[in-house]
Amino acid sequence: MNTRFNSVSVVTLLAAMLTLNHFAAANSGVDFRTQIQPIIETACVSCHSGDEADGELRLETLKTAMTGGSSGAAIVPGKPDESLLYTYITLPADDDLIMPPDGPLEKAQIELVKQWIAQGAEWPSEVTLNAREVVPQKSESPDNRELVRKIWTTIDKHSGETSESDMKAYQEQIPKTGVEFWMEAIPGGKFIMGSPPDEPLREANEGPQSEVTISPFWMGRHEVTWDEYEPFMITKVDRHKNGARTDYDPVKHGLVDAISQPTAPYIEMSFGMGQSGYPAISMTQHAASKYCEWLSAQTGHFYRLPTEAEWEYACRAGSTTAYSFGDDPQKLDQYGWYYDNSNEKYQKVGQKKPNAWSLYDMHGNVSEWTIDQYLPDYFERLEGNAENPLVRPKTLYPRTVRGGSWYDDPEHLRSAYRFGSDPAWKQQDPQLPKSIWYHTDARWLGFRIVRPLKTPSAEEMEFYWNSATNKR
Repeated sequence: MNTRFNSVSVVTLLAAMLTLNHFAAANSGVDFRTQIQPIIETACVSCHSGDEADGELRLETLKTAMTGGSSGAAIVPGKPDESLLYTYITLPADDDLIMPPDGPLEKAQIELVKQWIAQGAEWPSEVTLNAREVVPQKSESPDNRELVRKIWTTIDKHSGETSESDMKAYQEQIPKTGVEFWMEAIPGGKFIMGSPPDEPLREANEGPQSEVTISPFWMGRHEVTWDEYEPFMITKVDRHKNGARTDYDPVKHGLVDAISQPTAPYIEMSFGMGQSGYPAISMTQHAASKYCEWLSAQTGHFYRLPTEAEWEYACRAGSTTAYSFGDDPQKLDQYGWYYDNSNEKYQKVGQKKPNAWSLYDMHGNVSEWTIDQYLPDYFERLEGNAENPLVRPKTLYPRTVRGGSWYDDPEHLRSAYRFGSDPAWKQQDPQLPKSIWYHTDARWLGFRIVRPLKTPSAEEMEFYWNSATNKR
């Protein structure tokens, strides 16, 4: 439940509870165990229990509930209209503060909570609540497996190149916006992934090195810019928290309208560092993947995030050195933006030299999402000549990020440098629960897209675009 509660004297409340509980027990009314306990355990306790409870508000026991959290207590016995446990479950469905955050409770449940508080909020002192797993109900969102199949059909009909010899760099225009971007052809081949033991400032998670085979693909010449991403992020239509349009109508809305898109950001997401021509930042991996789906539905080409192996292969561009241009970090100023030369902010894409495969800013500017789960022992799991390796995510955190950024030192811009995502990247997000679309504290994080030569199945597309869905 929401933790913005008024401060109330704990001693006074406990005394009132004891008196009112006695009164409630003597009169027939709402039963806590059978009627209220299931509601709180299903809708509230998962976020408000344990040492890391949201807002330090714990709802496992009568004592912790009445003690309250950093903003006060949750219940005013006998006064539902003064109890934010009740008032926040009665907010409009589109209100950012509604609890539970996934949508309103049923009217009958809301009425039960109101009656329970009005009758004195009876809660047996010996009862400890535990979070109950929520059984997902059939989604009403149009962004489902059937939508992916329809997009797959469009892509399958549109596919042109069928062999590596057909692959060339090309410019694509986003139909809904007219914004253009370039894709570079990356040849398939083998490479040695990871860093050698004697590479200066090498980290343990970069090896042991392993030979990897990569199939041909195209990769974005530049990191995705605000020009490309912002029309996806800001749509000026009302959306549910999962990004589905509240007014969706299959009769008048097409495939692109059915795709989940970000809810409106609560702050300006470039943080004053620049917009047109600058890399988009601070999106979650889920948001980046949904952008790829949105782009694919419009263009008829299948776009996704790169795998970790594809990213390093493209970054190295045939090199075996610490950087794609060699081992000397003194040359980094020619190829990348990092802490010493960035003026403490990201820069417009494409201003430095590209690597041998015409990819810009692979070293620095913004770090870049990949699709993989982050594993410290990734290389130990590669067996022999791995072909197109991918660590399919099982949990939301950590996911692998590559490339280093404007905020980093040179050693973090090396081709093999890797690290994992962290929930702390949402620390300053005031929403409860935290947004599925924004990493407000990761102002150095962006992404670029790839398009494999071989179009995958609809099932594979669904994985690439929704691998962060229903992960905890």
